[in-house]
Parts: sequence; structure tokens; C-alpha cells
Amino acid sequence: MSIDEQIHLLDKLHGLLEKQIELARQGNINKVEVLSRQAGFLVGKIAQTGVLELPEFKNQQGQLQKLYEDLCLAVTAQKAGTVEQLCRVRKGKKTIEVYRSNI
Repeated sequence: MSIDEQIHLLDKLHGLLEKQIELARQGNINKVEVLSRQAGFLVGKIAQTGVLELPEFKNQQGQLQKLYEDLCLAVTAQKAGTVEQLCRVRKGKKTIEVYRSNI
């Protein structure tokens, strides 16, 4: 695989991670999951090439690491928001059950 093809793979992975972060922040976890499969495939291809082991690609490696960390944070924030909403729904359900039992 040529250097240009390897750079293209890195750029494509970079773009996918940015898109996943954007979607996660919007709460669209289903699309994040779809893109994660594509990203996983790219990561496999990049790992096979060993391009990130080369000193000239250390900067890209750092950028990809940062994007992955940002993605983890965005997904974690969405999870926390979902848990909070679920607690509110459960509380509302209990409130309705109390009202029903008193009618």
C-alpha cells in the first residue's frame, strides 16, 4: 500500500471520528454505532499497514487519539443524559401509580 493510500485511510478515519463526535453530541447514537463499524474496519486496515508506527505519522496518531477520547466523552455524556431521563420517567410513572391508587 502506498503512502498516499495510507494517508487517505488516516484522513478517512479522522473524518469518521469527527462525524461520530458530532452525532453523539446530537444524541444520534444509532448513527454513531453504524459509523463505528466503518471506523473499526479502517482501524484494522491502518493497523495492518503499520503507518502509525512511523515517526512522521506521530502527529496524526496523536490527533486520532484525541478524537477517540473526545468521542468517548461525548458518548458518556449522552449515556448520563439518558440515565437522567430514565430516572425522570420512572419517577413520573410512580407518581401516576400513586394517583391511580388514590382515585
